[in-house]
Amino acid sequence: MKALPMRDVRFLMILLAALLVPGEAVASAELARSRNCVACHAAERRGNGPAYTAIAARYANDSAAVRTLSEKVIAGTGGNWGPMPMPPQSTLSQDEAEALVRWILSHQ
Repeated sequence: MKALPMRDVRFLMILLAALLVPGEAVASAELARSRNCVACHAAERRGNGPAYTAIAARYANDSAAVRTLSEKVIAGTGGNWGPMPMPPQSTLSQDEAEALVRWILSHQ
């Protein structure tokens, strides 16, 4: 049996790693950074907005959470977690908002 060239082995390792990492989680983390969500939110600590873990805990048993929260992300909201309003992210598509919310809800 002939050995694979090292560049082929590296390519296969990268391909395997990409297949093992959930694409939505990676894309949503990048989306959260690109939309500056991280200016007010963090995974485990409260900033100007609630931590992603707190959001995930509050909505853990809510079957409508993705729809409800994606609408709030797009429209903006206030008063749900304190006096600081969340500005609307009206340039997000519904699909992007839902991917972002699914990623946030995965922080359990």
